[in-house]
Amino acid sequence: MIKKLFTLLFLAFFNLLAAQQLQWKKLDTEPYAGKQDDICFINKNEGWYVNGYGKIFKTTDGGETWQKVLEQKGSFFRTIAFIDNKTGFAGTVGTDYFPNVTDTIPLYKTIDGGQTWEPVAYKGPYVKGLCAIDIVKEQYINHGKIDYKYHIYAVGRVGSPANIMISHDGGETWTSKSLDDYCKMLFDIKMFDKNNGIACAASNADITQSNALILKTADGGLTWKKVYQSERPFETTWKVSFPTPQTGYVTIQSYNPNPDVKQQRVAKTTDGGNTWQEINLVEDAGAREFGVGFIDDNHGYVGTMRSGYETLDGGKTWKPIDLGTACNKIRIYRDGKEIYGYSIGVNVFKLEE
Repeated sequence: MIKKLFTLLFLAFFNLLAAQQLQWKKLDTEPYAGKQDDICFINKNEGWYVNGYGKIFKTTDGGETWQKVLEQKGSFFRTIAFIDNKTGFAGTVGTDYFPNVTDTIPLYKTIDGGQTWEPVAYKGPYVKGLCAIDIVKEQYINHGKIDYKYHIYAVGRVGSPANIMISHDGGETWTSKSLDDYCKMLFDIKMFDKNNGIACAASNADITQSNALILKTADGGLTWKKVYQSERPFETTWKVSFPTPQTGYVTIQSYNPNPDVKQQRVAKTTDGGNTWQEINLVEDAGAREFGVGFIDDNHGYVGTMRSGYETLDGGKTWKPIDLGTACNKIRIYRDGKEIYGYSIGVNVFKLEE
């Protein structure tokens, strides 16, 4: 009993020390009027971010400076992901949702680090738009040598319809599939391997009737089962973070117009996504949730319309921090013992010691 208590105290002290060492710093980026949606890095220095003005930016110095590599009017870029410093993918939200958006192509690919982009061809039903991309790196033996395969999963969209795009050859070929039998909106995806993963969804295209919904697949996205559904209307999920294979967090959005409905909640799993429980974030009707990113089981961050929040105890308690407004995506990375991260919303922030 004493040994267990000592271990818990040591872990609490270690987490507190780590939290004091890691700080979010606002980066100097081109001004944007609203919420920017995604950012990704392949190492501490080289990364990209996208926004709704049809722009893609690249940095090679850890976000200190940014180069605009694409401006495509009529496109609303919603998500971005890279396999390496050359090959990457950018997804659009599609038409009939935001004003002045005319681009009907859901996914673009680059093979030169983002300098040029081409539409991705795919087989299957038309994909209206995308909100998230996840990449699984699989090790295998190739003629007696260790090599890697890349499985890529893209889902969308906000406002419906619900579709998934999948590639098992590093983005060379793609297939699409409707998930309207399982949900009506899709916002994020986290695949643990090429077969098993979690998707953030909503039960209804009509937000007044919608519940927050989490789906799980065991066959690479071909079929899904419901593992969580909220009981309240006006709700969706949004983003997911799994710091370990067993522990994960999903943000729950409330669009309830009643100002007395103030409690914001996060869904948490400790069994790899099979079951979920709701934990309280903050009692504030204006703090609609967006991004989530965790360093370990206990230490993580949530972005909201108002600001950010940090927890050191797995969501039991939260404190407000500056992540800017509408922080939509939080990405945490590890390079050996080094931890770093980036977040994006109205502004871009960097997490470092």
